Amino acid sequence: MARPKSKGLGDTIEKVIKSTGLQIFVDGKDCGCEERKEKLNQLFPYRFKARCLTEQEYNEYKEFKNTITLKLSREQVNYICNLYASIFNRQVWYPCTGCSPKPLITMIDKLDKVFESYEN
Repeated sequence: MARPKSKGLGDTIEKVIKSTGLQIFVDGKDCGCEERKEKLNQLFPYRFKARCLTEQEYNEYKEFKNTITLKLSREQVNYICNLYASIFNRQVWYPCTGCSPKPLITMIDKLDKVFESYEN
């Protein structure tokens, strides 16, 4: 039987504790493990859910998609990073643009999926 996928850090810690046999120290006791697990899952989720775009965000992203080129301006990079953080409820992070373009491409791909959900 396949184990369910972990939703976050709390589920992973629970799996480690059970697989190592450490749960015998708390079996039958209410140690707050379930509450701690849920709190850790909320703080450190493995999959970030996107919120809906506002009408303004939708229109701005549509304009961005129509003007995107191979080389993004600093303003466009900042726009993508800030929008991504807002939509996916993440801390704003600006990747090194001189290193690899992959982080920005990943952000744009994920934003595209959210945007395209309105197009269908």
